[in-house]
Parts: sequence; structure tokens; C-alpha cells
Amino acid sequence: MRKSLFLIVLLIFISCQEKAKNKHPENSAKNINDTISLAKTKETVKLDTLDLLTKAKQIHERVITLDTHADINVNNFTSAKNYTQRIESQVNLPKMKEGGLDVAWFIVYTKQGQLNKSGYKNAYINAMAKFDAIHRLVEEYAPDQIELALSSDDVRRINASGKKIAMIGVENAYPIGTDINNVKKFYDLGARYMSLAHNGHSQMSDSNTGENNNVWLHNGLSDLGKQVVNEMNTYGIMIDLSHPSIEANKQVIQLSKAPVIASHSSARTLCDHSRNLTDEVLQLIKEKGGVVQTVAFKSYVNKIKNNKRSAFEKGIYKHVYKSQGFTWLKRDSIQQLDETSKTAYYQNVAKAKPIVIKKLATMKNIPSAVNVSDFVDHIDYLVKLIGIDHVGISSDFDGGGGIEGWSDASETFNVTLELVKRGYTESQISKLWSENLLRVLDDVQKVAKDLQTSS
Repeated sequence: MRKSLFLIVLLIFISCQEKAKNKHPENSAKNINDTISLAKTKETVKLDTLDLLTKAKQIHERVITLDTHADINVNNFTSAKNYTQRIESQVNLPKMKEGGLDVAWFIVYTKQGQLNKSGYKNAYINAMAKFDAIHRLVEEYAPDQIELALSSDDVRRINASGKKIAMIGVENAYPIGTDINNVKKFYDLGARYMSLAHNGHSQMSDSNTGENNNVWLHNGLSDLGKQVVNEMNTYGIMIDLSHPSIEANKQVIQLSKAPVIASHSSARTLCDHSRNLTDEVLQLIKEKGGVVQTVAFKSYVNKIKNNKRSAFEKGIYKHVYKSQGFTWLKRDSIQQLDETSKTAYYQNVAKAKPIVIKKLATMKNIPSAVNVSDFVDHIDYLVKLIGIDHVGISSDFDGGGGIEGWSDASETFNVTLELVKRGYTESQISKLWSENLLRVLDDVQKVAKDLQTSS
């Protein structure tokens, strides 16, 4: 019965097609040719997409992928809960393996506090706790999966062994206090870059946040800050320009005997934010032989686009958070929480986030999110301005970073894919992902060796 019905329908369809062909014979051939052409076009696009994907995967597998900024929470470095597990953190070993991220710079971050003995003491305790946490990961919890690298040679050796790689950066030199000997102590613990300030002026340097009210503490660097620059040069710690003020950064570049880096900043011309770097500073970093690690932080990538999306999402988050029994907080308010409260808040956020994402996925006509393409626009701009040898990649994961398409370490491949789509070669992609940064580290360590020899 079904076969008979099918034959009747088929005969009617053929009859209609024949009538149409007889009525407009010139269109019949055109329609058939158009259909064939469209089919070929779709097949070509499909093949091109597959070829592009395969090419990107092969490149991603071969190059060493290195992210210069991943914040940590010491509560995620215990025997019961740590980075061997696929926990809620944006970076951990399972997510690094899923996304093909080879090197993560774990950050010893300290919030800026009072410039007095008590403040320095608390900051030092915080820094030591984070150094200890990173060492526990690589020495106790997962020595078979990840190893601490102290040089570019270490990175390549560990990568060849199949392990993931940890490196250490210090965000804010505030924990040094007024004891310059702490620079060497941090170096001995594995620190290979350090910024002189964070959000708020430190005892060593003015911060970018001074642009908010045009109030400055040192008009650049303090005398202690200048001494610390010299100490960092002497021991081989890269100086990070991501958070200090424009004037402080200019003074660092002038004083430093070695190249400098910006561990997680983007281009201010594309996104006008005080955390991003002006073309003038970018050029100075290039002239110094340094590198700028473009950051995937939404409000530093595209402030206008992010504000529209955030304003829309805010209502959704508030509703979900309320249903989960806690209150939505602004970023500034979160930063004012003590560590225990902040940890509890972020744990609640992690539980609520999948619910929000699911709700957003069902909604239509919502503002576009800042994505990987927007992020790579900054890479394109920096490459054109200062050259392929002076640009790198960072996420600021677990410190506010993350964009659509690169929301955690498991999606790292998407950055490589976008670079391949834009025509970057494997050699160029390798430079962007790691070679530029490692070259600067080599140069900084060579300067240190020369300084130590000459002294």
C-alpha cells in the first residue's frame, strides 16, 4: 500500500515537472544547472571547512600553547580538591588536556592593601600561600602530569615528555613590602615575571587605576620601585607592565636593562580601557624587544559590545541567583569580600552559571557576546602595529577572563582555529602561542647572567 501511494505521488510530481519544462524550457536547464552549481558550492565549502579544521588541529597539536595568566584559589589546591579533577575552575589538568593547552602560568596575586607593616605582612603571607599551593600541585598531587618550568629549555623538555607545564607569575609586587631581598626569594620559588602594581598604587609604582581620578602617588615609580626593577633584571624575572600606569611603564622601559612584557593586556585603540596599552607604550615595548600578551577579558576586548550583553544578562543572573538563594554582586563588591566569602560567592556562581547559559541558549534576539573573533581582532591590530615577534596570548582565566569560544582551557583550540582562518602560518601561530614569550624569557635570563658575572 505504501509503495503504491509513493508511486502515485512520484508520477504526479514528474507530470508537474514536465508541464513546467514544456511551458518554460529555457528555465528547466537553468534550474538544473543552478541546483548542481549550488550542490558543488556547498560541497566545496564543506571540504574547505574540513580541510581548515584538520589543518588547525594539526598545527594546534604541534605548537606549544602557552597562556601567561591563570589566577588560582588556594582552596583548589588541597588533597581533597585540586587540579587533577575537572572542578569548576576555568583551568585545571582535565580542561588543559581537553583543549590542548600545554603551559599555564599560575598567578601569585595579592590585592592591593595598606602601605604599612601590617599590610605588607598580610600580603607576604598571601603570596607564600599561593607559591606553596602551586608547588603542592607539581610536587605532591600531580608530579606525573605537570611539572614546574623555570626556563624555556624546561618548557620544551617537559612538553616533549608529554606532561603539562606550570610556570609562576607574580601579580602585584606589594608582598615584597620594603625588603628588597624578597625579589630573590620569589625568584627562588619559581617566579619568572612580576608586575609592580595591581589595582591601586603600591609602594613601588602607580597603578593604571589612577586614571579614574588623576591622583598619583609617585608620578610613575618610587625609589624603591626603581631598585626592584634593577633586582628583577639581576635575577632574571620579566617585568610585567599590565597593571601599572602609563608613566610608570615608560620609566620601567627606560630603566630596565632587559626586555619587558605585558602579561595580559590588549590594545587601547580598539578598546578604550586603562588596563589596555596605548600605541605609544606598545611601540616602546617593541623597541625594548618585549612582547604583549593579548588578553581574552571581555571588557578589555570590546567594551561597548560587552556592556550591551552584560546589561541584558544581568537580569537573568539576578533572577537565577535569587532562585539559588544568594545575591548578585558587582565586581567591585566581590573584590571587597574576604577570601572565605569570595570563595563561597564564586562557588555559588559556578553552580548557577550552567542554568544561566541554558536559559540564554533558548532566547532569541539577544545582544552578541564578545567572542574569539573579537579577541583575534586585537591580535591582528597588534601584529600590524608592532610585528608578529612581539605579540602573544593570555586568558586571565579564574580572574575574570573568558570570552565566547574560549570560556575555559578546554576551548583553547578555538583560538588556533580562528588564527588559521585568518591566514596565519604555523610559524606565526607558534610565535603567538609561545615562542615570542619564551624568547623574551631567554633574553631576560641572559641579561641576568651577564649582570651577575660582571658584578
